[in-house]
Amino acid sequence: MKAIQVKQVGGPEALELVELPVPHAKPNEAVVEVAASGVNFIDVYFREGRYKAAAMPFTLGQEGAGVVTAVGAEVNSVNVGDRVAWTMVHGSYAEFAAVPADKLVPIPKGVSERDAAATMLQGMTAHYLTHDTFHLKRGQTALVHAAAGGVGLLLVQMAHDIGARVIATVSTEEKAKLAREAGADEIILYTQQDFEVETKRLTGGKGVDVVYDSVGKTTFEKGLNVLRPRGLMALYGASSGPVAPFDLIQLSQKGSLYVTRPALGAYIATREELIERSDAVFEMIAMGKLKLRAEHIYPLKDARQAHIDLESRKTTGKLLLIP
Repeated sequence: MKAIQVKQVGGPEALELVELPVPHAKPNEAVVEVAASGVNFIDVYFREGRYKAAAMPFTLGQEGAGVVTAVGAEVNSVNVGDRVAWTMVHGSYAEFAAVPADKLVPIPKGVSERDAAATMLQGMTAHYLTHDTFHLKRGQTALVHAAAGGVGLLLVQMAHDIGARVIATVSTEEKAKLAREAGADEIILYTQQDFEVETKRLTGGKGVDVVYDSVGKTTFEKGLNVLRPRGLMALYGASSGPVAPFDLIQLSQKGSLYVTRPALGAYIATREELIERSDAVFEMIAMGKLKLRAEHIYPLKDARQAHIDLESRKTTGKLLLIP
């Protein structure tokens, strides 16, 4: 089978198209023929070595969907022929993947395999951010950075569905249009406006209840400045680079603020949580409450280009690889 491996960490050139044997299912695994694989910033972090893989070389990719072709001896939760999706397991940049059965979730009717692959990591991330990290409520105000990105568009839609006021930051008018269509109430073009100044103006100086920040280095400090007293900064990514160390005394000086660096794994730590959260996201898709944008679709061999495009921050919505 064809797969994308990383033999030595580095830039996009570290992604190599290789031939590997089709995996065999271990007792607790199922083998899935991959229909689509999601491309995410966490893949970039592993490729760069910012996050450490268990062993080298490794097949990249943390999110996928497809059809089960074989099951291990101890597996009774899925069967051959089932449509399934998964995340937080390496190996989806390939034609076949061996996945622990307890990490697989069923894809319901009304949700395509591509939509499932496009939403497992990013959709559940948006869900835990709005429903658990900060339990957003009607009437509250959220600032969403990178609002036209993969998670950003889903965050805006979920926050809008809850009834919160959404202030979205984007870089271009094209992205502004997408954020408005997703339900953003206010748009800040950060390439033309200072988002700190604009956010304070839009909130009458009171600040927002929560900042959802996937950008990191270039937005973090000003993001703290636009929080209301006891507001929360949810830093869930670092597309512009890691945040510099800072003195925690600033949090008290700025209004007893909260800061968290959440990760999806902690919010799907049990199978029950995984099923509950994936079911909630799939239901939103099937009901039309969550519209996915997956216009950036690449053949598997073009994984390098997908990473280049993702890191350029010029893409919108979801990037998918199709074996």
